[in-house]
Amino acid sequence: MGKIIALANQKGGVGKTTTTINLAASLAALDKKVLVVDADPQANASSGLGIDIRSINHSIYECIIDKVDTSEAIIPTEVPNLFILPSHIDLVGAEIEMLNFENREKVLKEILAKIKNDYDFILIDCSPSLGLITVNALTASDSVIIPVQCEYFALEGISKLLNTIKIIKSKLNPALDIEGFVLTMYDSRLRLSNQIYDEVKKHFGDMVFITVIQRNIKLSEAPSYGQPVLLYDPESKGSLNHIQLAKEIIEKNK
Repeated sequence: MGKIIALANQKGGVGKTTTTINLAASLAALDKKVLVVDADPQANASSGLGIDIRSINHSIYECIIDKVDTSEAIIPTEVPNLFILPSHIDLVGAEIEMLNFENREKVLKEILAKIKNDYDFILIDCSPSLGLITVNALTASDSVIIPVQCEYFALEGISKLLNTIKIIKSKLNPALDIEGFVLTMYDSRLRLSNQIYDEVKKHFGDMVFITVIQRNIKLSEAPSYGQPVLLYDPESKGSLNHIQLAKEIIEKNK
């Protein structure tokens, strides 16, 4: 039975896409069959996994709007066991086009329900907004991972996201859980990073993953080569952190 996990935070620049592609690659490296669903019109998860979005025939947009079968849109990546349902800039217009759809909040849920059991994990990279596509992603998911950047305004906006999750739980997806909070861009030398970690831990306790994603230059460089850090530099801190996070998630879902 597959598990669908959304990675969401409406605050931009928290490492959401970086966490999605590298966690997905790490889960795949640990023998799990994984699908990344790129639900962000910027399509950074797609390009970060080596997909040239100008050359694809179908994307998540066509699956949502034109009812194209996902089998025509899903592409294997360089990483064995890792597949992607890519995005496209057209997805920007999808929210308006979906307004007249019946059950418009559940379109993605219906699409993914058909393929859920083909994968061990489906990770949805959400856009940094709480629009209709993100609502669709949260409605389709079993749980949410919330990346939190170790910086001054880290907790700003989390309450808004938690409120959205609460509303979706009560109205659209009663089974939605929080998989956990993951601290990103952590620098143990900075007092601020440790303060943010302590604060998030104080607020959310056991919901915070033990693994933190440390600041790492290789992690920042890898997407420009269209590779997860696991391929770009398997020995780097960024790679080891994500393998550790993947192990934690597998353990949690045994």
